Amino acid sequence: MKHRQLGKTGLKVSVVGIGTWQFGGEWGMDFTQNEVDAIMDAARETGINLVDTAECYGDHLSERLVGSAIKRDRDRWVVATKFGHHFKDLFDRDFLYGAEDVRKQLEDSLAALGIDHIDLYQFHSGDNEAFDNDELWTMLDKQVAAGKIGHIGLSLRQSCQDYQAPKASEIGAEAIQVIYNRLDRVAESIVIPSCKDQNLGILARVPLASGFLSGKYSGGATFPKNDHRSRKEREEIESALAEVERIRREELPAGADMAAWALAWCLKDPAVSCVIPGCKSPEQVRKNAAAADFEMVV
Repeated sequence: MKHRQLGKTGLKVSVVGIGTWQFGGEWGMDFTQNEVDAIMDAARETGINLVDTAECYGDHLSERLVGSAIKRDRDRWVVATKFGHHFKDLFDRDFLYGAEDVRKQLEDSLAALGIDHIDLYQFHSGDNEAFDNDELWTMLDKQVAAGKIGHIGLSLRQSCQDYQAPKASEIGAEAIQVIYNRLDRVAESIVIPSCKDQNLGILARVPLASGFLSGKYSGGATFPKNDHRSRKEREEIESALAEVERIRREELPAGADMAAWALAWCLKDPAVSCVIPGCKSPEQVRKNAAAADFEMVV
């Protein structure tokens, strides 16, 4: 496993991390603690040290599962979670970014994770009005001073990223999480250059394009109703799968695993500190970790 510095945080993170949206139930299956423990054991074995979760992944469910899985060696992990979304049901959220609302979310996340501080606490896909709130950032600065938060980050909503990324340092953010993958390169226009200018760490989320770049799906693929991908339009799904097939024919090196290649593609830019793919099994963790071995990852 290779490691990179997460911007100016000083944190050294594995270039491949663990995304945990799936633990909340929105990827078509429910996870037991034993299953999550096995996934995190595979992460340990492969040298992964960053885990990314959120308060709304199953109403703190993902945080509880992760917290239990890492409690024996919490200090080896860089724990990232998010604030701003309040879970209502599987596909519904309230958006709460007021200073007092977020302060309570922080305490609830600390309790769910079973830890005394969060290494990276991220503004979760808020709009620009929520972002332009001095009271929020003042409150969070105080939580950093109190030791409950190590560093502030932004997990950007795509429609707001060009406004918020250039202002990240102004509100004390030191890392940015953004959608970035071979099918979606929007971040290359403003966000990634802005992060380089500000020395911000970059976490590439959805690096496998919601699984389409995993190599598992072909034309006509369908998803169960409790899988968030079932909400996509059929035309959008087929278009993505057709492009994946073209990439497989024209860009994928002979004999390469498509998922590992797709993760390594994101990491070819050294400014990307870490990719955070979701995973459903220890085997997927090990395959994802193999991205660090590609020659394009320096």
